[in-house]
Amino acid sequence: MRTTIALDNDIQAAVERMRREEGIGLSEAVNQLARGGLAARTGVRPNSVPFVQQTARLGLRIDVTSVADALEQLDGPTAS
Repeated sequence: MRTTIALDNDIQAAVERMRREEGIGLSEAVNQLARGGLAARTGVRPNSVPFVQQTARLGLRIDVTSVADALEQLDGPTAS
């Protein structure tokens, strides 16, 4: 989409700095900054990988329907 926008001086300076540092064009710099601003508003990062909790089998199975029995199994019958 082609459109005309007016950038405030501080935004224009940020875009120009980004273009110099990353060697990208005006449209790409504005798009990246706009995506960053939208992500900050919604709390969703674009192209982010969803967090997945890593788990491992420990081989220990405890029935926790009775807390006292579970504690006895973990700590041993002589623990107080």
